[in-house]
Amino acid sequence: MSLWLEPLSGFGVGLLVGLTGVGGGSLMTPLLTLLLGYAAPVAVGTDLAFAAITKSFGTVAHRSYGHVKWHIVRRLTLGALPAALVTILFLKRLGGIDDAALHVIKLTIAGSVLLTVLSLLFRAKLLAALRAHPNWQLTGRKQAAATVVVGAVIGVLVTVSSIGAGAVGATLILMLYPQLEPAEVAGTDIAYAVPLTAIAALGHIWLETVHWALLGSLLIGSLPGIWLGAKLTRHLPERIVRGALAATLTLAAVKLVG
Repeated sequence: MSLWLEPLSGFGVGLLVGLTGVGGGSLMTPLLTLLLGYAAPVAVGTDLAFAAITKSFGTVAHRSYGHVKWHIVRRLTLGALPAALVTILFLKRLGGIDDAALHVIKLTIAGSVLLTVLSLLFRAKLLAALRAHPNWQLTGRKQAAATVVVGAVIGVLVTVSSIGAGAVGATLILMLYPQLEPAEVAGTDIAYAVPLTAIAALGHIWLETVHWALLGSLLIGSLPGIWLGAKLTRHLPERIVRGALAATLTLAAVKLVG
């Protein structure tokens, strides 16, 4: 059954990522642990490699439609990459992953999933508040510095749990740059996640937590999925997609904690 589930999971997640920029880690990691039965460290490492390759294709697709804001990508990357490298070195220093560390990883995944759900559910209210109070919006150097800090925080979160670059990142991008269109948020979010997940994936290869056969199966489905999602991003109701994703992620987080 897993022979069909793995590429099917890859296609579904790839489609969601292409549509919204969300779901690469927050959905795939719980799927790998809860549905397919992989250990949490293997799920995190394999998902990071999956995200790096899948989002590379997604970036090419979104770039062709003019959705990527490269100055924002540069700022996020400036914070995310050093943070990811430091986190990898810290994980390596811890040595092997024992039961206690495994429990912490599972809790981190669950917490990251719930943070993703909150960002999905309350994004509209946050944006409405920002638009109602223009003086709250950062500009110039303050906006640039805040973007670098956001990149650093997400860099740590993604390296530990493989989750955060999608919905959490997209929500924070929108809070800092509320003038962006949804397609531009998705394209920018996917583009900056490529170097971040690539660095984190290389770290997990070093930690020997990447399952190569599983990665290949997931990519068979995800690459056409993300390309299709990027093409459809302006035509499907994002609100419905995000609502269904939020409900699925909540169930996954509860299952992980339980």
